[in-house]
Amino acid sequence: MTDRRMFPHGPLSPMPVRRRLLLLLLTAALFPTGIATAAPLRTDSGEFSARGLGGGVTIVPGRSGLVEISGYDGADLPAGSSLRLTAPAGARVTGTPLADTARFQGEVTADGVSGTYTYVRDSGPGSWKDGGYPFALAVDARAVPGTRLPGCAVVLTDAGGARRASGRCTVTVGMPVPTLTEPAGGTFVSGAARLAGTSYPGARVSVLDAAERKVCAGVARIDGTWSCTPDTPLPAGANRLHASAAFNGVSAVGEDVDFTVTARTV
Repeated sequence: MTDRRMFPHGPLSPMPVRRRLLLLLLTAALFPTGIATAAPLRTDSGEFSARGLGGGVTIVPGRSGLVEISGYDGADLPAGSSLRLTAPAGARVTGTPLADTARFQGEVTADGVSGTYTYVRDSGPGSWKDGGYPFALAVDARAVPGTRLPGCAVVLTDAGGARRASGRCTVTVGMPVPTLTEPAGGTFVSGAARLAGTSYPGARVSVLDAAERKVCAGVARIDGTWSCTPDTPLPAGANRLHASAAFNGVSAVGEDVDFTVTARTV
């Protein structure tokens, strides 16, 4: 059956053999390499970089992290070449750790919009190819976990300012680590004690035991607090629990809390 979405006016009539041959010859003349595919980045100097630059990192709101940029495989670039990262919306560049070495100078704009490495000393072939180049980024405390911050970009230029490669970096807002504050570590409680702590507002929080069995679960309130009561009383003796929180596709696990459950009396 003919698909009308492809041929709204009915199926195409068979093409005469002579016309097919003429069309094939014309296609070969116009496109000698066949069907075009996505081409690698062409640099201003006429050379090609087969892979784009890139890197990714997950950072919790209000915290900092490192995104490492790599992927350059073009011609060796001498001293004076530079790699610049533009921070995404909701984040700022706070440092260029490799600037402490003798090979690179680092610069961060006063507003944190971008950071730049400049290659200052030739050390043989392979400049910009020998590993990741880290940029420190700080994410706004108001960022929502699970979102990807837009606008992170990188560009590599030679000593004359000609672009040699470019790409994008991925900055995902991570999930803050939840806490389990009740019971406090080292205390004695009853088996049906209320469990409580803090997490990102709206996060689904589960309390797990040492064997990763769920003890109880709840949702963090607007003030970031959560609480739940064990589905079944905790066993008498030593116990170890931790909280796990999930929100908007990201998750985090809190630290273990050790406490003792007192024997139940009849």
